[in-house]
Amino acid sequence: MSLSVQGLAKRYGNATVFQDVSLDVAPGEFVAIVGESGVGKSTLLNCMAGLDDWDAGHIRLDGTALDALDDTGRALWRRQHVGFVFQAFHVLPHLDVDQNVALPLLLLQRPDADRVRAMLTAVGLDGLGTRLPQQLSGGQLQRVAIARALVHRPRLLLADEPTGNLDPSTAAKVMDVLQAQCRASGASLVLVTHSDHAAERADRVLRLTAHGMG
Repeated sequence: MSLSVQGLAKRYGNATVFQDVSLDVAPGEFVAIVGESGVGKSTLLNCMAGLDDWDAGHIRLDGTALDALDDTGRALWRRQHVGFVFQAFHVLPHLDVDQNVALPLLLLQRPDADRVRAMLTAVGLDGLGTRLPQQLSGGQLQRVAIARALVHRPRLLLADEPTGNLDPSTAAKVMDVLQAQCRASGASLVLVTHSDHAAERADRVLRLTAHGMG
């Protein structure tokens, strides 16, 4: 999926979070976004997903202008085309691993138990589908989140500090899985991170400041 962000600006009241942010992400490309804390990296990622509004500029994905969609339209578009991996995992504690990973397919009314099992095998969690989240390690939980984000074959994967809560060894393994699965699916990957080790894996590294992207 081709992502184009042009002249994006975000403000809270009189405070400018960022302005004049422009970038393009090619299909299958891995782009890392770095920057100081508080500069709005997560907010930018939320805008790309249509989860947050912006004050100027345009976001297009494969010709779809997100600024032209209302909240319902963005939600339906996001459900089909975007996967999101968060630092805090955001798995549902009352659902087992199979059920957590299956959620995007259920929302699309495309249940597929074979696809869920295949994704768990791909991220190294084969045989753990009936476990509850509290029975898993942090690294395993992040692999559940990756499987869930990719199970519906999105064209764009957005990852917000996906290794931030993990020790260095586990973080490296999670990044291996994330990259491998994006390559296998052809999904574009945009990663927000403070980690130099994670960022150096990207095809391109962009730095976000309050004045734009470089």
